Amino acid sequence: MNSVFAKRFARLRLPFAPRVWVALGLSLALWSVLVLLCPLASGLVLHAVAIGLAAVSAFSLADRYPATLPARLPRWMAQVAATALAIPLAAVVVFALSPSAGDPPFWQGGHLRGCFIGMNAFGLLVAPWVALGALVRQREAFAREQALAFDLERSELARQALDARMHLLQAQVAPHFLFNTLANVQALVDAGSPQASAVLRALVAYLRASVPRLHETSTTLGRELDLAQAYLDLMHMRMPDRLDYALHVDERARALPCPPIMLLTLVENAVRHGIDPAESGGRIDIDVRLHGGRCLVQVRDTGVGLRAASGGLGTGLATLRERLRLVFGGDAHLDVSEESPRGVLARLDLPAPA
Repeated sequence: MNSVFAKRFARLRLPFAPRVWVALGLSLALWSVLVLLCPLASGLVLHAVAIGLAAVSAFSLADRYPATLPARLPRWMAQVAATALAIPLAAVVVFALSPSAGDPPFWQGGHLRGCFIGMNAFGLLVAPWVALGALVRQREAFAREQALAFDLERSELARQALDARMHLLQAQVAPHFLFNTLANVQALVDAGSPQASAVLRALVAYLRASVPRLHETSTTLGRELDLAQAYLDLMHMRMPDRLDYALHVDERARALPCPPIMLLTLVENAVRHGIDPAESGGRIDIDVRLHGGRCLVQVRDTGVGLRAASGGLGTGLATLRERLRLVFGGDAHLDVSEESPRGVLARLDLPAPA
């Protein structure tokens, strides 16, 4: 973890070019102040610039070299010390290499020694504070980057947890749906119905189309409607005299995204817990309409009703509510109520962005 933060921190270190411009600006500003105090320093602008560049070079080098420092010497202290040391050393070199014509060396007296002392004094007074300011900015940038990295990692972990939860719920829905459907076919075969072969062929074709969708994380309401109709066709072949159904769909709603097997869960519950237990069977109506930026999906059956449904409505509705919460947050609602004189109404209220 420390190596990761070290790499991020290295990327945040201020580039050398901006530092040079800062050093040039401060050097010219200090030289201007020195000229006001000592007009003889007006010809030493290059001296001031050279000293400033030496200071910023020392600051930048100490930022990276040496690669390791003694445990009691923090990096920031090494940078400030290097900056402070570079100023007098650079001043000695600059003043020694560029004496004015006819003037003695600066250390022997004259106005050059006064300018040398003035530049060193100004530089040592200002440069360490500028270096500390740069280090503070550097640490603040690192703290912001670290906080952003933590936020990104936290968001990624939350997204992975959400995906894992969705796949777990999908895995719960898949066997529940398949076992229920196969149980219906088994009952038909056990009864010796002549429709068994045709129903089995229809089931195989239906499963070939539906099973791949069990592992998808998102689909459209149109595909859900097609799947529900195929399921109802299959169930109607199994009990032609006991099941009627109809779909009333606003075609504009077909493109809306939704969780896979959302509508099929409601339809299957209506067949299994409503129509199947009823001696005279019943009817299932699916109604889908758009209104005011919302999509209202209703699955109504005329079966035995909630109170007569043995064992309740199973795990399908519980997992569906959880999947709706994961996909839509609190912006989707599922309500199940008893109808009069009998039957159940399942209502889905979904967002329908324009």
